[in-house]
Amino acid sequence: MIRIADQLIDRRQLFATAGFGIAGLILPGGAAMAQALLGLTGFTHNVASGEPGPDSVLLWTRYVPAAGGPAKVRVEISESRDFARVVGGGQMVTGPWRDHTVKITVDGLAPGKWHWYRFIGPDGAISPVGRTKTLPVGKTAKFDIAIFSCANLGYGEFNAYGHAAARDDIDLVLHMGDYFYEYARGGYDSGTKFAQRIFPAGEILNLADYRLRYASYRSDPQLQALHAAYPMIPNTDDHEGANDSWEGGAQNHQADEGDWTNRKLAAMQVWREWLPVGEQPWKTYEIGDLATYYRTDTRMIARSKPYDAGSFMRAADPAKAFAEFHDGPWRDPAMTMLGTEQESWLYHRFAQEKALWSVLGVGTNMGYNYLPETAMATISPDSPQRNRDYVKTGVTAAKAGLPYNFDNWGGYPAARSRLLGAAQRHGRDLVVVTGDSHNGWAYDLPEGGKPAGVEFGGHSVTSPGFEQSTKGIDPKTVAAALMNASNPELRWVDTSNRGYMRLSLTPQAATNEWVFMDTVLDLSRGTKESKRMRVRPGRRTLEAV
Repeated sequence: MIRIADQLIDRRQLFATAGFGIAGLILPGGAAMAQALLGLTGFTHNVASGEPGPDSVLLWTRYVPAAGGPAKVRVEISESRDFARVVGGGQMVTGPWRDHTVKITVDGLAPGKWHWYRFIGPDGAISPVGRTKTLPVGKTAKFDIAIFSCANLGYGEFNAYGHAAARDDIDLVLHMGDYFYEYARGGYDSGTKFAQRIFPAGEILNLADYRLRYASYRSDPQLQALHAAYPMIPNTDDHEGANDSWEGGAQNHQADEGDWTNRKLAAMQVWREWLPVGEQPWKTYEIGDLATYYRTDTRMIARSKPYDAGSFMRAADPAKAFAEFHDGPWRDPAMTMLGTEQESWLYHRFAQEKALWSVLGVGTNMGYNYLPETAMATISPDSPQRNRDYVKTGVTAAKAGLPYNFDNWGGYPAARSRLLGAAQRHGRDLVVVTGDSHNGWAYDLPEGGKPAGVEFGGHSVTSPGFEQSTKGIDPKTVAAALMNASNPELRWVDTSNRGYMRLSLTPQAATNEWVFMDTVLDLSRGTKESKRMRVRPGRRTLEAV
């Protein structure tokens, strides 16, 4: 069962609301399910909201008329669930050119308040009711944010979404990316029993593929429950396009898969069609006098091609190759995550900022990790050779003074220094929130030997973390191998749990809780003991709670 506000919604009922009907759940075989997805009419995928402001919000749904052509859809929004008084609304024409998705921004709303909304189709059909909230203005005593990343439908149930949807102490949801995965069914997910829910079955490459993949993910009842309960601000990471993507390509895009630019444009078009996000590539969201959230893009728009650490291991002398890289290309100031335009925007905003907390959302970890020799002992004997090679590469890199992951900010040290230095110059209390790694992290972020901010790194909704390579090894042993003198920025790590983060902002502290789900292998809202850390204003270093 999934609770949205004070309504209990059964898994089957929510599927039926989405347009499948009970019969759609029991149709045998993937072909029948794919046909059901493609043949849905009416309000097919529930509702969602995003882009909250103090007096506006973007409202999302998808409506397909029986004839499949254009349709005019309108929305109503109210400050009460019974819609006794409608306080705003709007309308638009949707159609196949935008995959029948509807996005209407409603203005004139009261700040810092819950609102309920519903869509009405041209045939009089009414969508499920969603709930959203505008951002506060002025003095703000508390604001709570749920933070998600890395949800692979092939690896299990989206219990983290369902758990958060049932809470009553969240004001806003952030998604740090990898909202879905582009791989073929049975590839990265290793052919688990859950993979049959993923459509299309092959790797997604074009506009139609990306649309169908979103349709399959957005049919999940727990994800629908989360979207219907709170406004969401999504960031991009790499799997919205393809693994390890950058401006001009991706690790998981090959020459025989067509032009990368066409694939990237299709991916980003569908991302904007299917998620409650606006057209701006990056944006600020002001949370009263308490905080500003910065939505960024660190993958698709301007990111430089990451270096391949494995290539140095193939050199005649890997140690020498890493050392030369450390003293040369690794420090190149032209290497960028954000691009000069986005950097300029961010640093100007830092200079103008008046709120207490600057919360920066980026896809990948900003804190540095160095792998000690002892990390080799944490890899289980039956772990695939590629996992052992990955750790060995990281150990060799660490001996040259290099972090093990060049795909995150560890491969862009000059860009990281520019960002942290800008936060220092403008006196910002910087809180960086990240995803991508599938594991939970807490880092101090120094620059020039002085504190510049902190990072709360989020674990995944379902995607496996280090535990996939460390089976049989106590997670505390794995954490101890990482938490050592060679990793001075790392303050805490968890390598074995799935779930989400809850960031609570007050004038006294920014406190982060890592919520750990009991399982992703079955439907459950059960949790394990959580972990909390905080940072206080002006300290810019982490404390245990």
